[in-house]
Amino acid sequence: MDDNTVLERIDALSKEELELEESRASEALSRDRLHRLQSIEVELDQCWDLLRQRRARRSVGLDPDVATVRSESVVEKYLQ
Repeated sequence: MDDNTVLERIDALSKEELELEESRASEALSRDRLHRLQSIEVELDQCWDLLRQRRARRSVGLDPDVATVRSESVVEKYLQ
């Protein structure tokens, strides 16, 4: 996955996240929609992490295509 593809995915996920957040402001989300929102948040973290990995590898002369999507358990523990 190249940088543009990752950025396009981030854009699509961000739009969907915004729609869900806006609908949550007026009424409670269903269980399925809440689960979807949580899934989007994780996938966004994974996409941003992948993009950072690619950029870091490129900046030191390494192949950005070697970067891989890290698991939820990794990306969700960065701030802990």
